[in-house]
Amino acid sequence: MSDNEPPAQPKAHRALVVWTLLVTSAATFMASLDNLVVTTALPVIRDDLGGDLADLEWIVNGYTLPFACLLLLGAALGDRFGRRRIFGIGVALFTVSSAAAALAGSPGALIAARAAQGTGAAILLPLSLTLISAAVPAARRGAAFGIWGAVNGLAIASGPLVGGAITEHLTWQWIFWLNIPIGLAVLPLVYTRLAESHGPNNRLDLIGAVLASGGLFGIVLSIVRGHEHGWTSGPVLAGFAVGAVLLVAFVLWELRTPHPMLPMRFFRSRTFTAINVASLLMFLGMFGSIFLLTQFLQLIQGYSPMEAGLRMLPWTAMPMLVAPLAGALSDRVGGRPIVATGLALMAAGLGWFAVLAEPDVSYASQVPAFVICGIGMAMFFAPTGAMVMGSVSPEEEGIASGVNNALREVGGALGVAVLASVFASQGGYETPRRFTDGLVPALWLGAAALVAATVAILFTANARRPGPAPDGPLAKEPPRTPVTMTA
Repeated sequence: MSDNEPPAQPKAHRALVVWTLLVTSAATFMASLDNLVVTTALPVIRDDLGGDLADLEWIVNGYTLPFACLLLLGAALGDRFGRRRIFGIGVALFTVSSAAAALAGSPGALIAARAAQGTGAAILLPLSLTLISAAVPAARRGAAFGIWGAVNGLAIASGPLVGGAITEHLTWQWIFWLNIPIGLAVLPLVYTRLAESHGPNNRLDLIGAVLASGGLFGIVLSIVRGHEHGWTSGPVLAGFAVGAVLLVAFVLWELRTPHPMLPMRFFRSRTFTAINVASLLMFLGMFGSIFLLTQFLQLIQGYSPMEAGLRMLPWTAMPMLVAPLAGALSDRVGGRPIVATGLALMAAGLGWFAVLAEPDVSYASQVPAFVICGIGMAMFFAPTGAMVMGSVSPEEEGIASGVNNALREVGGALGVAVLASVFASQGGYETPRRFTDGLVPALWLGAAALVAATVAILFTANARRPGPAPDGPLAKEPPRTPVTMTA
């Protein structure tokens, strides 16, 4: 299916677009929801399975670590062996590992199942964007990515509400059982309603995949272990060193191999570079802050998991309302002003929380901050997919999506680890006052990361329609072989 499909089959084309959006959105909702669905359930899980702060961080980061490290590999496998085929494998793995998480009887078993979930998510998430991009005409991709962004943002933001409601009225295990019927419903549709597509490279860059995955693993592992073992401890420093060496080796290898999994010319594009930097910083500020705020609502303000999730609705409902509008608007005015405004709003919202954070602060005074953060998150998620895809050629969108999602997950792991470290160094769980003493500087750090992301996004080119950006890495290169697609 190509962008200039003849008008003889408009209904078939529209049906393909609709099914692609429905199937990929359902699968990515399931995967994105599990990023933060356990946050409101963490106190209950700790009471049931045992564990300390480090175990709670690992229940979150056990998912994030393989997610971040394997996204590039997942995108490359899809380009090589078929995006629909590998996407289906990712959905199946995620579904099976969700059942394993529900059956876990110890923190270690739960963390292992979460790691398998993260692996499945790393396969399906980047390929969802390339499947959409292959099915939707270029002029309408902004709106399509806006819908995808709304679903993705809603899933991430509504995780605390869903987790809280299930934990309070059922048991925390049902957080994971919920994925089973979704996965079983989506899987047959993947192979009957989606079109198959491949990238132009028929060789898998195994050396590049090993170097990239190993380097990211070393860096992210040290990030999540820094608080537990100390940032200057031997194992943490060794992980940073080994990870850095492997990533440098990855760059050198990609510069010389004739079939790179990540062409280094991508980074000639200001848009590609800036949107990825902004994505990392945004997830750093958002993930770390939500990790702490959901605990603040329960442990300090005394709300149950369900009540805490409901009180985050002013945040979680905004992506559903705002993201589709922001995505469609990005086709008209460009993505840069929308994303920059969204990041600035999120920074302001976290700053609001930091100013108000007291053990006895009223919920009503927090509502404006929740709303501002929700609007800002929606405005970020909606146009970023189109901006990333528009900075590379169509046949290389899979790997571009993998890079962006990998950096988001690295940012999320960094946010939970660093903000939890700041929280622990300045406060603790002993008393409500000690908790807020640690919460306030952590929130200010999250706000600072979002301010830096706002500055980064201002360096992008503001292309109005999806497609190679004027400063893009392929602007002066000859046309490439188009993506092949079969029904």
